[in-house]
Amino acid sequence: MPDGYVEQRDGGYWITGTRVSLDSIVYAFFRGSSPENIAQSFPVLKLEEVYGAITYYLAHQEIVHSHLRESDREFEKLRAETRAANPDLYNRLAAAKKIEEVNQILNP
Repeated sequence: MPDGYVEQRDGGYWITGTRVSLDSIVYAFFRGSSPENIAQSFPVLKLEEVYGAITYYLAHQEIVHSHLRESDREFEKLRAETRAANPDLYNRLAAAKKIEEVNQILNP
């Protein structure tokens, strides 16, 4: 089967000719979304492209899993750097989240 539904560019995997990452499709697939639901979530994609992306993933799981792990490590590194550079912002966000949680409990 040709791999024409997925291309590698800019250090990632993308649905050919789009700005939709293979990561997005794979994570939706992991969450149990059907190809039809995934296609609805990404209107720029045809159902055929979603199936093609899932097929690519299934045929290249080791490579895709390695890419996902590396992306997760990079994301965590960037998050830690951002938190270190902006501690006041993150403290305010945490406080706002606690207030929202309390409001949800008090006002269901």
